[in-house]
Amino acid sequence: MKILLYGINYRPELTGIGKYTGEMAQWLKANGHEVTVVTAPPYYPEWRVREGYHGHRWDKRLEDGIKVIRCPLYVPSRVSALKRIVHLSSFALSSLLPLLLQARSKPDLVIQVAPTLFCSPGAILAARLASARSVLHIQDYEVDALFGLGIARPGKLRRFAYACERFLLRGFDRVSTISSGMIRRAEEKGVDRDRLVFFPNWSETERFSNVPRSAALLAGLSVPAGKQVVLYAGNMGDKQGLEQVIEAASAMRDRTQVHFLLVGDGAGKERLVDLAREHQLRNVTFAPLQSYEQLPSLLASADVHLVIQKRGAADAVLPSKLTNILAAGGNAVITADPDTTLGALCQDHPGIAVCVEPESVDALIAGIEEAFALPEFNQPARRYAEEYLAKDRILQRFIAEVTPDVAGR
Repeated sequence: MKILLYGINYRPELTGIGKYTGEMAQWLKANGHEVTVVTAPPYYPEWRVREGYHGHRWDKRLEDGIKVIRCPLYVPSRVSALKRIVHLSSFALSSLLPLLLQARSKPDLVIQVAPTLFCSPGAILAARLASARSVLHIQDYEVDALFGLGIARPGKLRRFAYACERFLLRGFDRVSTISSGMIRRAEEKGVDRDRLVFFPNWSETERFSNVPRSAALLAGLSVPAGKQVVLYAGNMGDKQGLEQVIEAASAMRDRTQVHFLLVGDGAGKERLVDLAREHQLRNVTFAPLQSYEQLPSLLASADVHLVIQKRGAADAVLPSKLTNILAAGGNAVITADPDTTLGALCQDHPGIAVCVEPESVDALIAGIEEAFALPEFNQPARRYAEEYLAKDRILQRFIAEVTPDVAGR
């Protein structure tokens, strides 16, 4: 089957949406499909185009046997609501012609990964020109995140944005997303239930099985020996509200055996570093994003994992970092209200993680203390990963569901 995969994020980005889109493309190719990717140069989570890629011109190359067309885009050094809109729309415009040109090769399936919905008109048009099935795979509800996190003000703009979103969602043959809560949200946005597909993010569970703690890795990240490590690893942006982690570290500074390790990059990292410096915190270390090869050792070396989100984001986005934490049998503290997808996950699977009130430093500290008291290896988390997050099973089911009439070609 010929598949055209379209999205702003792609490998070699190591975190977030790009990681999963890249792994999906590789899996599709390994399973006999012909894959073409239309994407942007890698820029996330650093918010700058990486060395070796072009931010201002088009580039076509073969990457691991997959034809990848990278289209230029505007990448702001400091992200605001207006700059984010310009950023997303710049890719939608620069990628439109290359996308439509690929429709001439008559793909059987066009998969667009959202964000961004700015790209959806082009994806729908390309699928219709090619007489292909179209799928919108939603990793983030960007409109919900935009208004739910207060990045943009409500009013006429909000009503217009939701009307456009509703119209675009109806233009695809199938709409998939990554959690039960996000499936319900799609129904509320007007997508018929029979067009919805549950397509969760996955984990390569075997990579995270029986991995020992690495004192050498922690030492290389400047974590003092013998500490209990509270780890946040991933993007440091607007959705997380990571200031509360710094405030928690400040409140726990007298717990000398506890050390906070923040690994990653993003638009908010500089602000967090400044805040830790203002508090004169010696129990906080910042480290750059680690390679995917080192990720199992990094996760195995933490005593507590933080999955932090602001209130209003827990059903608009589902943090991709959680899948690997569960696969590693890690003890996670998740900030989410009980009526969200993450809250329901913790209620439906007792012991899988500690769920606490979002945007509360006191609740976060209490959750960390509770997680320290748990067994070192979290069996419920690992069992959940083995049953629900296996990569091959998830991708096989997805392709069968979105292309029942063409998957056997």
